[in-house]
Amino acid sequence: MAYEQPGFKIGNLVAAADLRTHQYKFINIDGTGKIALGGAGTRCVGVLQNKPNSGEIAEVTHTGISKVKSGAALTVGDIVMSDSTGRAVTATSTNHRVGIALATAGAADVLIPVLIQATGTVA
Repeated sequence: MAYEQPGFKIGNLVAAADLRTHQYKFINIDGTGKIALGGAGTRCVGVLQNKPNSGEIAEVTHTGISKVKSGAALTVGDIVMSDSTGRAVTATSTNHRVGIALATAGAADVLIPVLIQATGTVA
């Protein structure tokens, strides 16, 4: 069961593209200072909480526990990174870890709670 215990939220960043189908995915800030989907293994600033269209305000949970969409099967305690579409997958040694899975996901596209580590340190 997915649950949330948000810490710090950012509520004044603008979406760089249509993110209406990307709620609960890892996001980053692009070169123009706008919100974009996290890339595979890249550093991320948090998890998108709402469904903004391009140019609309994006709400981002930066710390705490957030629901996150899985990109593959995950086990409790897995250190996760973003896949190419912002979903949580098991981190590899050369990529930025952005959280810890707090529940098991048996497959892709399952909402699970993730303890966010938005600093994105390399695993």
